[in-house]
Amino acid sequence: MAGIRSALYMLFLIVTVIPYAFACLIWSPLPLKWRYRLTMGWPRLAVWGARVIVGIRWEIKGAEHFPDGPAIILSKHQSAWETLFLPAYLPRQACFVYKKELHRVPFFGWGLALLKMIPIDRAKGRDAFEQVVKVGKLRLQEGRWPVLFPEGTRIAPGKTGRYKSGGAILATRTGAPVIPVALNAGECWPRNAFIKKPGLITVSIGPAIDSTGLDADTLNQKVQDWIESEMRVLNPERYGKN
Repeated sequence: MAGIRSALYMLFLIVTVIPYAFACLIWSPLPLKWRYRLTMGWPRLAVWGARVIVGIRWEIKGAEHFPDGPAIILSKHQSAWETLFLPAYLPRQACFVYKKELHRVPFFGWGLALLKMIPIDRAKGRDAFEQVVKVGKLRLQEGRWPVLFPEGTRIAPGKTGRYKSGGAILATRTGAPVIPVALNAGECWPRNAFIKKPGLITVSIGPAIDSTGLDADTLNQKVQDWIESEMRVLNPERYGKN
């Protein structure tokens, strides 16, 4: 049954993303505020479809920690689900840091390219990160929230990847606070797995971590400590006695 539901959900995503991509091109002349709101209709639809078709429910814990001002979101990364959920449900416009090559992906990449996020050209090495800082500052000034996954790639439940300091550097260079986010989406939507499983995903929002006076390594460690501690609250069975 899970296989049938997962197949129906995949069909649902394909059938809906194609017309939505063409719609993104049609409304591309609109101001960013409206383009973003309209484009986020598809991630919301995808999250809704996961709930209705597969049975993947969700809840937010700690929403009161979202600030009424600039912030950088540093999140746990376990599946594709959070890349749909976060931009659609954060209280401010999200702007992901991602490799520029994604713009070449048919349909999905078209809509992404129109949202003025923070694409990077990895071939430029260190200069690419300086571009992240430069564009990140602009996005923060626009009232948007940069979203980064410190572990860099999707990590299986119960595992911890190496936390890269890029997000922490962006925070210390801009003075923006960091909002750490823990989530257990991988329990329902495993990495690179076709079969999705019904269940409840918890997205836990941590208290803002002030970047003022901290170096990037210290800030990065604070982020890791909170996220990994909270992961043991969300799914203690994954971590045994560690």
